Order: sequence, then structure tokens, then C-alpha cells
Amino acid sequence: MRDLNRTVAELMARGKGVLAADESIATMSSRLADAGVAPTGDNRRDYREMLVTTPGLSQGVSGVILCDETFRQRVSGGATFPGALADIGILAGIKVDSGAKPLAGQPGEKVTEGLDGLRDRLAAYAALGASFAKWRAVIDIGDGRPSWRALRANAHALARYAALCQEAGVVPIVEPEVLMDGAHTLDRCARATVATLMAVFAELQDVGVRLDAIVLKPNMVVPGAKSAELATPDEVARATLSALHTIVPEETGGVAFLSGGQPPERATANLAAIRALPTPWPVTFSFGRALVDPALAAWRGEPDRAWAGQRALAQRVAACSGALTGAAAAAAGDVLTIPAPRPVNGGTDRPGAKLRLAPVRAKLPFLKTSGAANGARAWRHAHAAAARQRRDHGR
Repeated sequence: MRDLNRTVAELMARGKGVLAADESIATMSSRLADAGVAPTGDNRRDYREMLVTTPGLSQGVSGVILCDETFRQRVSGGATFPGALADIGILAGIKVDSGAKPLAGQPGEKVTEGLDGLRDRLAAYAALGASFAKWRAVIDIGDGRPSWRALRANAHALARYAALCQEAGVVPIVEPEVLMDGAHTLDRCARATVATLMAVFAELQDVGVRLDAIVLKPNMVVPGAKSAELATPDEVARATLSALHTIVPEETGGVAFLSGGQPPERATANLAAIRALPTPWPVTFSFGRALVDPALAAWRGEPDRAWAGQRALAQRVAACSGALTGAAAAAAGDVLTIPAPRPVNGGTDRPGAKLRLAPVRAKLPFLKTSGAANGARAWRHAHAAAARQRRDHGR
């Protein structure tokens, strides 16, 4: 059985991040169709082979998350996808949830399913070469959302998944994503993120998950996609770390931020701003669309344009790696030329990098205890504050 801490250390290697190429068959087919590519099994395989065979990919990518279909397919040379990744020093990961489904009794909210049979599936994936896994919960912000019931349901599922992963010798990526859909403000996203993380870590601790052997994959704290509010990278970084710093225990193995549908350049700029501030845990990226969308647009399903897709991916990976190390990204004509990372220790040795973190208890004085009860108090307080704001503005 693979050592969990070793896997975490490899995933969180300096200057490297995780490539999320785990879209479901339906989602990937839709994206291929939108790009003018026939949504066939062969094209899905060819697209992902184009990604994982990008020259020099291992210089900026430590792991690649795959879906079940791709995990069992083979690249042109005959190796399985996990085998091909292992040959170039990249860890193979597997998405094990079966997607978000409507949560009974909570209109407009969802809970991620897929726990049935998960123990056996994880054992099989580990035997096929999986070093880590991923489970994504989706938390929506809206009128009366997220509810505490939705937070608890998703947090409980994440915790059971994480415990099963560690039992199988597979590192769990724990992904509670507060969606950026909607018109909510930066502050409301921050409050939803705080409540979500409170619920998740209460459940993780209740079931005995080793926090040093997980990678948390949270959203950045940003205004909603339909919000008129604009937030600078520095504002996003400070709001994000203020939310995480007082909730996420220091012993957590690592934090790999998701892009969440942000444009590639904005996600990278926000990542750089986050990385410039001190954190008690290693920080990296686990981007999907922010890395692969430019590659898909350049490739267009044409075999003789694989180089263009790989070049586009290499440029985005280099930019993200540069955001982590503080170095300039690769030149536009290079293929993943990434400068060696400079020595860092969780960002705390960066001169001049200072962040005044306001403890959650200073901002939300009703927090008096630890555990799940805090999450309930946090979200009730947030809803009360939102109601007051609507009343004060005559809405």
C-alpha cells in the first residue's frame, strides 16, 4: 500500500499542481460538441491523450485526475493512461463520485452520490494505478441557500469518502465547491465558504480522517459571475485566506484551489495573489477548464493540430507554475519552460508578505464552540445579516 503522506508530498511539490481532466462522459461530450468535435469515445480518448502526452508536462503538473472511462483506456503506445502518466513521473487520480443529485426536501440544492460500492471500487482503482481520488460537492448560493441540511449532507458524504480512500491507501482530494454562479457578493461567498468548511472539517474529524493525508480542494472566494462587484486579485486572496485560515487546521496536508469557471488568466492572477501571502499549509492549484479550455480550442479534434493543443496547455501550466513560484511564466513560444522554484516554506519566508487575518470569532462573535454546531450558527447568522441588508435597501 502506498504511503499516504508521500503521495500528498508529491502532489504538493513546489511549482507543480494538479490537472483535472475528469469530466463525465456527458460533460466531456458536450464540450467537444461545443468545440465542433464529434462527441465520440475515440475523440474523448484522443483529446485526453493529447493532454497527458504534452512534452514537459511533469515540470508543472504533479497529478492528473481522470474519469473511469479514461482510466481504463490506453494511449497510442499501448500503455494505460495511469501507466503512461507513471512513466513520466505524474501521479494518476480518479474521480469516484457519481455526480450531484437533487437533495430531497431542499429545492434547488444537491448532494453528491456514489458511496455505494465505493470500498470495492477504490481497491480496484488502486490496483490499476490510482494514487489519489477526488469527490466533488457543489454548494449553491441563493435565496435561503445553502441550507444547513445541504451542508451537513454533503460534508458527511465527503467525510465517508475520505475515510474509505485512506483505508484503501489512496489520498482523498476533498472538494467542497461553493459555486460562483449567481449575483452574490464577495462577502456572501466568504460566509458560505466559512460555513461549508466548518461543516466539512467537523465531519472529517468525527469519522477519524487523517487531515495530514488529505488535499483540500476549495473554491476561491469571489463575487458571483453575475455580480456587479469587481474584486482585485489581492482582495480575492485576502478574502479567501481569511475564510480558510481560521477553519482549516494547520496539519492539513495541502490546499489545491479550483478555478471554478473563472477565465484562465483571472484564475492564475488570483492564484498568484494567494500564493504571495503566508499560509500554514502548502498551496497549489487543481484546475480543469482554466487549463484545458485553451487546449481544446486550439486542438479542434484535428490530429495534425495536437501540437497546438499541447502548446496551449503548456502555456497555461507554465503560467500557473509561475504563479506558485513567483517566477515569470514561460515565453509564448516555449513548451513548458518552467524556472526552478525558489526556496519557500509555506510562503512564510517571503519578505514583505503580510496578511492580517481577522479571526472568524472576531467577525462572528456568536461562535463559542467547535464542531458542527458552529456551522449552524454561522449560517443562521449569515442569513439574518442578508435579511437585514435586503430590508435596509427596501428589497
